[in-house]
Parts: sequence; C-alpha cells; structure tokens
Amino acid sequence: MAETLALSLLIIAIAVALLCVKMIFRKNGKFSSQHIHDNPGLRKQGIHCVIDQDKEARRTVASAVSERSERSAQCD
Repeated sequence: MAETLALSLLIIAIAVALLCVKMIFRKNGKFSSQHIHDNPGLRKQGIHCVIDQDKEARRTVASAVSERSERSAQCD
C-alpha cells in the first residue's frame, strides 16, 4: 500500500515538473493561453469559442424577431 502511494506521488511529481519546464527554464516563462479566441490559427479559419457563437446567434435571432415584429406592425 505504501509503495503504491509513493509510486503514485512520484509519477504525479514528475508530471507536474514536466508541465512546468517552460516556466522554470525561460526568463519570462508562462503557460500559453488555452482559449480559442487567443489562437491565431483558429481565428484565421473562422473558428470562435462557443460564447462568441452564442452571442452572434442571439443577435441574429433578436434582429430577425425585431424585423418580423416591425413587418407585422406595418400590416396592421
């Protein structure tokens, strides 16, 4: 039981150390952003995060609803 725990902790420690290599050995090392909107390659392809897509869809629906209500008001 103790050997398994020690081995698990060793594996976790090695994994954390490997994840931090860039931060430790570079002068201003930091983790790069994992957000889609910060990735220039995805932006170039027109891929947006789900929050931006939701905002765009809500604006589209809101404008369609307002146009429809204006048309129905003109018909009355």
